[in-house]
Amino acid sequence: MVRAGLTTERVVRAGAELADEAGFDQLTVSALARRLDVKVASLYSHVKSSQDLKTGIALLALEELADRGDAALAGRAGKDALAALGDVYRDYARAHPGRYAAAQLRLDPATAAASAGVRHARMTRAILRGYDLTEPDQTHAVRLLGSVFHGYVTLELGGGFDHSAPDTQETWTRVLDALDALLRNWPAT
Repeated sequence: MVRAGLTTERVVRAGAELADEAGFDQLTVSALARRLDVKVASLYSHVKSSQDLKTGIALLALEELADRGDAALAGRAGKDALAALGDVYRDYARAHPGRYAAAQLRLDPATAAASAGVRHARMTRAILRGYDLTEPDQTHAVRLLGSVFHGYVTLELGGGFDHSAPDTQETWTRVLDALDALLRNWPAT
């Protein structure tokens, strides 16, 4: 029997909140059941497994990030668009560290193709149109931006920059400036 008030969406959202508080790697169905004050078995009416719960959180995070990215990019181009998208990822990771980690979860090909991850690639490619890159350089640049954004955010969240000056915001601004300069002067093959 399904517990009144519980839906798959509510279970996934509660899991996302728990992941933000405790860490995505610490998330389990039993921990979520304790949080919701239900038996573990009742959660299996809404999610098939711990992996299913984590996949649901990943899909939620990808959707939230894509929605924020779309809003931030509206009417922007070039460096403004680059900085806006970078800031979306960084701000989201700071506000929702568990969900951000979930967004990095490897999804099976069919799930990935149907997810908002496709929108992320489109947003990044839209930014790159302002830099006049063609294939295969555009794909290289998408990978570069993803690596830099994710790498910086992951190091920052992990405390990797806590013990030295300058302030991480100053460094972030310089990183975005450097990416803009690189994209404007992309090396010839």
